[in-house]
Amino acid sequence: ANNGLSYKYYQPANGDQATDDDRYDAMKAAAEGGAKVIVAAGFMQATALTKAAAEFTDVKFVFVDRDSAVTTEDGTALKNVLGICFQEEQCGYLAGYAVVKEGFEKLGFTGGGGGTNPACVRYGYGFAQGANAAAAEMGKTVELNYTWQYGNSYSPSSELQALVNGWYNNGTEVIFCCGGNMYQSVAKAAAENDAYMVGVDTDQSPLSETIITSAMKGLSAAVETALTDIEGGEWSEIAATNGNFGLEDGDYIGLPTDDDSWNFESFTKDEYEAVKAKIASGEITVDNSSDDATKPTVSEFTKVNYIQ
Repeated sequence: ANNGLSYKYYQPANGDQATDDDRYDAMKAAAEGGAKVIVAAGFMQATALTKAAAEFTDVKFVFVDRDSAVTTEDGTALKNVLGICFQEEQCGYLAGYAVVKEGFEKLGFTGGGGGTNPACVRYGYGFAQGANAAAAEMGKTVELNYTWQYGNSYSPSSELQALVNGWYNNGTEVIFCCGGNMYQSVAKAAAENDAYMVGVDTDQSPLSETIITSAMKGLSAAVETALTDIEGGEWSEIAATNGNFGLEDGDYIGLPTDDDSWNFESFTKDEYEAVKAKIASGEITVDNSSDDATKPTVSEFTKVNYIQ
């Protein structure tokens, strides 16, 4: 809109049950419809996007949530694909820090992909580190239940709901759920126990009254930056690369701060902005290691119960 360009949303058939073929057909329709740039969001786009980008080499593809090159079967990187990824550990840190500063001492984390999805792993690592940092500042110890069980499909399940319901029954106050529609199971359990959860990726507070905050990635802001660079003639510099957006690059990471979504009573917006600025300046460095998905870095201020 800012540049007087036309745009259209090509929705794959079958909604949340879309197949790789459905996603490819949508990209094919966009390319044949004259799209010069196609933005595809989510790691599940990989198979379809690889096929479409190899076929439509004159079209530029922006792949959101991709942290490595897109290659053909022989390992050749496709030159018409730009990957966009995020430092999820930073927004996980902010969420963990915030809930402990708010006064919560019994926390939970449940992640999608069974511990094999790097983005989900980074969220969990950051959440544990942020909680640990806040606990250290406050001179107290917090407890964190940590699991990848029942998250392989990123879908809600009775098993996941039963697991986290048990956590809430045993005193867990807030759970960070990271993994697609898994949040539905956690939100139901939280509602049944008059407890809370943390949303992920976007501001999920409209989805459930139990969501106290959300660990957000600046999806729209990062895509707009990429499209602005493309429109400005910088494709040759960014093609076949992977932008890794974090707070040091701009306002690409954070918690929702509008009045409708800010549900904290003790943790203030000024305190939030202060810790966010420390991450942006490098004063606080958040570990993004994902070599061992089950073991985030914490200290004596956080007791982690690993449920495997």
